[in-house]
Parts: sequence; C-alpha cells; structure tokens
Amino acid sequence: MSIVFQRPHALTNAEFSYCPGCTHGIVTRLVAEVMDELGIEGRTIGVAPVGCSVTAYNFFNCDMVQAAHGRAPAVATGIKRSDPNNVVFTYQGDGDLASIGACETVHAAARGENITIIFINNAIYGMTGGQMAPTSLPGQVTQTSPYGRDVATQGYPVKVCEMLSQLDGATYLERVTVTDVKQVRNAKRAIKKAFQNQLDGKGFSLVEVLSTCPSNWGKTPVQSIEWLKENMIPYYPLGVYKDKGGEE
Repeated sequence: MSIVFQRPHALTNAEFSYCPGCTHGIVTRLVAEVMDELGIEGRTIGVAPVGCSVTAYNFFNCDMVQAAHGRAPAVATGIKRSDPNNVVFTYQGDGDLASIGACETVHAAARGENITIIFINNAIYGMTGGQMAPTSLPGQVTQTSPYGRDVATQGYPVKVCEMLSQLDGATYLERVTVTDVKQVRNAKRAIKKAFQNQLDGKGFSLVEVLSTCPSNWGKTPVQSIEWLKENMIPYYPLGVYKDKGGEE
C-alpha cells in the first residue's frame, strides 16, 4: 500500500496550540512541507517572535531562535550573514511585523537581505486579547476599538505588501490566503517560491497570508472564513506585488 498523505518530517508530533478554527496551523504545515520538498530541514533556522507564532519552535524540526517582539527580521539578518549557507525564515503575525517590527521589516527589505518572511495577517492582536492591530480594518470592532476602528483618529490599516513593493531591495512579495483547497495550494506555491528565492540568492522574500482569528473575532470557524472573504480580501487584494526574479 502506498502512502498518499502523512505528517511532514519537518513538522514535530507536538499538538498545535492554536485556537480551534485558526488557520495558523495550515500555514505552519505548509512551511514544513516546503522544507521537506526542498530538502533543507537540516540547514534551516527559523526565527519566532512574540505572539501566536511564539510556540513555532515546538512545531518545526529545524533549529529555532526566539526573538524579541518585532525583531525577527533583524535576528534573521544576523543569522544569515553569519553563515550564508543557512536557510533562514521568520514566522510573524501582523501585530508583531507591522507594528513594533515595522522598522526591522522595512529596513531588511530595503537592504535586500536574503531571508524569507512568512507573515500572518489576521487583522488583530491574537495572543494578547484581541486589541486593534495595524492591519485592523476600518470600522472593525476590537477590544481597543469597541465602536469600530475610526480612521479619523486611529488612521488607516498598513498594507504591508503594497508598502514594501516600493523598496528597491525587495525581491518577491505575494499575498495569499488559505480559505479553501485551491487557495491552500496557491499559498504553498508562494511559500515554496519564497524559500527557493533564498536558495538561489535572489534576496528578500515575504509571503503575506490572510488568516482567521475566530476567538478574537467572536465568530465560528466557518463564519470566520466567510468574514475573511467578504471583508479582508477586498481590502487586502490577493496577488503578486513584486517579483524581480520573474515567473518560474
């Protein structure tokens, strides 16, 4: 009997600590599958900062480094520069990457650091109680915007791919989601390309994944998927925002 589906070797047997219905787990598995397919587990180092990604070191069989809140791109830069043979990726949420880590992200991209960033955008601070994040939508109700995000006083959401696309140092930027089988396959393709770019020495690659947060959105998993489709995708359109390396 042939095996058609099994746990990726790069994924440990630890139970995910993500909330039920959260799509973090799908993305974590996709990263592990890509490591398996590229044969890079033994030379890969992941960097996990604070937030829902903080437990990533429990899930990946590769070496992992803990970074302070928002500093993952800076830590990844040091690791990569110390030994360019390393394959280095960060796994970050929007409250981390687009807020306190905005400086580190922008300047890593501007320098064209040869690292890979997996960016989970669920439009809210997930782990710390559901506060408004830099990516929370206009009018979105959160713990710190109970009447909805008011752009007149709280500003507009940060569109990371669009912002970084203006930097000459950025090589590959794509926004994907994992709301159904087709989108999951597309997300895996993008993640694999981001890692392959690093192997080829092409420079800074970031894949933004629109994700759900049923717990803090106050919705069921199914409702969360529909809310993402109806609200997040129109505001954060899917697609390739920069690809200096061209098509595969």
